[in-house]
Amino acid sequence: MQKTICKKVYDTETATLIKKFTFGNFGSPDGFEESLYVTESGNFFLYTNGGAESKYTKEDITRMSAEKKNAWLKAHE
Repeated sequence: MQKTICKKVYDTETATLIKKFTFGNFGSPDGFEESLYVTESGNFFLYTNGGAESKYTKEDITRMSAEKKNAWLKAHE
């Protein structure tokens, strides 16, 4: 997936995956995934996607500050 935010392109195909968190089973309506990426220029973003009854009902990318990235990593240890 690719998304432009504030004139910066965030692309799951070209960025480096740092960590992935999944909840539920594949295909479960309440299941979802969160994947933390870093771009070549050092920008962090979170790719999210989930089932129809999950907190991520559609595929999306959200940029993350270093502080939010650290908090997310700590919460998913």
